[in-house]
Amino acid sequence: MDFTLSDDQRALVAAAADFARVELVDHAADWDKASHFPLDVIRRAGEAGFLGIYTPEEQGGLGLSRLDASLIFEQLSQGCIATTAYLTIHNMVTWMIANWGSDSVKERYSGAMVSGQLLGSYCLTEPGAGSDAANLRTKAERDGDDYVLHGAKMFISGAGSTEVLVVMARTGAADSGASGVSAFVVPADAEGISYGKKEEKMGWKSQPTRLISFDGVRVPGEYRLGEEGEGFKFAMKGLDGGRLNIASCSLGAAQQALTLARNYMGERKQFGKELSAFQALQFKLADMATELMAARLMVRQAAWRLDNKDPEATAHCAMAKRFATDVGFRVCNEALQLHGGYGYICEYPLERLVRDTRVHQILEGTNEIMRLIVARRLLQNGVIESLQ
Repeated sequence: MDFTLSDDQRALVAAAADFARVELVDHAADWDKASHFPLDVIRRAGEAGFLGIYTPEEQGGLGLSRLDASLIFEQLSQGCIATTAYLTIHNMVTWMIANWGSDSVKERYSGAMVSGQLLGSYCLTEPGAGSDAANLRTKAERDGDDYVLHGAKMFISGAGSTEVLVVMARTGAADSGASGVSAFVVPADAEGISYGKKEEKMGWKSQPTRLISFDGVRVPGEYRLGEEGEGFKFAMKGLDGGRLNIASCSLGAAQQALTLARNYMGERKQFGKELSAFQALQFKLADMATELMAARLMVRQAAWRLDNKDPEATAHCAMAKRFATDVGFRVCNEALQLHGGYGYICEYPLERLVRDTRVHQILEGTNEIMRLIVARRLLQNGVIESLQ
């Protein structure tokens, strides 16, 4: 097996690292403190190609692989985790529209979203349906050539600042489960849409999170993605990649934390010696690096499997998401511990890294749900044997 990055992939890594250094890292703390959503920088990410990373080229995107996307997001998140996390969401929305939108919807939205002229939000979670997404209650009722939406979505990233929503809504009977869910593209300023207050969050402060209410929102039938009843399938396809995206953000955060810890250990002295001279701390640093490397390899393998349509790709994405987000938080937390009291004050970035990575264990499916996905596959005949 060859784990060496290609020349093109190294160029992508360098470009993403440059963008993070120039546009993100020096501003992340201020954005966090002010709860500022940096729309200007996000739109410049579109100019750099980072808003349509795996959107097909014929729709204006870069048409890159999920592995390429993972490499890019890992680098960008070393500049600002919360902003990069929003970029991953926008990429998913753009990809869904480009793949399953009608010709008129693609023409109206794809190019504008790839460029950053229009920004998107993904609307799946509801106040009463988070992990149990197949039982969502937002309804889309047919009325002539249109659909009329009623319901609410919760914890929507970018809500109130974006122009395009991809909304999962029930077109089937109340008890139709996953088979009754359809997906719609909805203009964010459509009549009947209202936005709740901006949530005060532990982390991810530099992107707004709001509830969205739909009260008789009329959507043209051509704005449905795919056929009726295909929405949940699209959502799950999006989440396979979304889990790798957020896992990649955890890798970048952990890499930044590891670098900061290494540097601090060489500068800080206790009992007349640099921290790097204490074997116990050397071991801690070694364990952090080892777990990070294991997580990185797991994410990249899962991305490769998804790119190659491996029949067990969903399970591998779930395993990688669970492991990498747990490791990412743990490495950031250990790096804070190595900084002692300095790690706990806002002058140093460690407390922000810890806050921002904590939510990765919850979103895109909680890590408990990741375990459930994996366990269900493992209980099928032959699956455990195929993992060798």
